[in-house]
Amino acid sequence: MSANYKAELVGVFGQPIAENPTGVMQEAGFAAAGLNWRYISFEVPPENLGSAMSALSALGMRGINLTIPHKVAVLQYLDDLSPAAKAIGAVNTVCIEEGRKTGENTDGKGFLRGVRKDAGMNPAGKLVTVLGAGGAARAIAAELLMAGVADLLVVNRTPDRGQSMVTDLREATGGPIRFLPWKGTYRVPAGRHLFVNATSIGLYPDVKAAPDIDLSEASPDMLVADAVFNPPETRLLAMARAGGLPTLDGLSMLVYQGVIAFELWTGQTPDEGVMKAALRNSLGVS
Repeated sequence: MSANYKAELVGVFGQPIAENPTGVMQEAGFAAAGLNWRYISFEVPPENLGSAMSALSALGMRGINLTIPHKVAVLQYLDDLSPAAKAIGAVNTVCIEEGRKTGENTDGKGFLRGVRKDAGMNPAGKLVTVLGAGGAARAIAAELLMAGVADLLVVNRTPDRGQSMVTDLREATGGPIRFLPWKGTYRVPAGRHLFVNATSIGLYPDVKAAPDIDLSEASPDMLVADAVFNPPETRLLAMARAGGLPTLDGLSMLVYQGVIAFELWTGQTPDEGVMKAALRNSLGVS
């Protein structure tokens, strides 16, 4: 039998792209699974997205990730969307089969898998607060609603954006979601089970920033999760730990959204530990 030197190709489109670490963990996952797959990071400016999407089929690529600023703009170049992607209105993963491009959003799914596997929490029936109304917040909120939370409160500085997100997701999922304007310091009340920072507050290089929130009245078992992965030790999580609250860092969401993309593309289950270790090593996290 002759050797097969053809690698299967996937990757990511974004701008900027140089600091995106996804390729590190995907390549580690492929190697651990013995797969001749390669993950390539492409710098794609917005005006070239259409051409780049057309090139996927021409090059025989198996799929692509989308990051800033392409997660919404890519919708016009797809043949189909998953239910989650339709509800969220954004795509971060595309699967290509027989030339047909199907969009999925693994961000919220990755967050949920981290909550279940790393924090040991089943979100069904829980009272949840999500800070923010951007793309990450939409993805996380949509998946939480589809997972059966009892109440999802969105807190955001910009009322129009927050209310618009709540209206969209209520219509898309029929779930129990509501909005509260964020004015001054937001005091998290007792009785909530999960608090999620889905804003970019604390993201490198603004590592000293922390959301203007007060955790002093939070229930002692409330899980505090941060979507920010760089640095994994955000000031929010440090505040929560200082108050004795359980925490979940943003690396969990980043790893699991990549794991789910791996599963969608290859049809195989990767070694999550290998992928997580590769990501943490690349970011200099012990």
